[in-house]
Amino acid sequence: MKFLILGLIILSSFTVGFTLSQRDVAGVRKPVESFYSGFNEGFMRGADFATEDWTHINPYGGWTRGRDKVLKEVRDVHSTFLKGVTEAIGDVEVRFANPDVAVVTVTSTMSTFTTPDSITHQNERHIRTFVVVRRGNRWLVMQDQNTTISPR
Repeated sequence: MKFLILGLIILSSFTVGFTLSQRDVAGVRKPVESFYSGFNEGFMRGADFATEDWTHINPYGGWTRGRDKVLKEVRDVHSTFLKGVTEAIGDVEVRFANPDVAVVTVTSTMSTFTTPDSITHQNERHIRTFVVVRRGNRWLVMQDQNTTISPR
């Protein structure tokens, strides 16, 4: 009897997780898509898609904490070598750690840009991992890490 009850508990947890993901995937994707819209506009509209304690790890290993500091950093690079650069979303995977936390992995392709060291990047692909959390009834980006995909 104990095994039957344990089995039912385990089975119900899988069912709850599946139902949750089906219901919330669109909500989790929304702040991630807003991040990319912000990127494509140089983050000039702010970052209402992110928590106040947003942490950003850029592809060069920089680690910035706090929404205001992250916005300053990304606006600085978007006013210099990333000015006018856009990033197009490719594949998106959403996984739930629990009902209030999701991990979103996105591949993307950036338009051509030249870094301060005079290296031109064309059709560069990136993979970014987002931690998205539910705050009240909204999903918000709490952390993102961007990695350049090395060409083979």
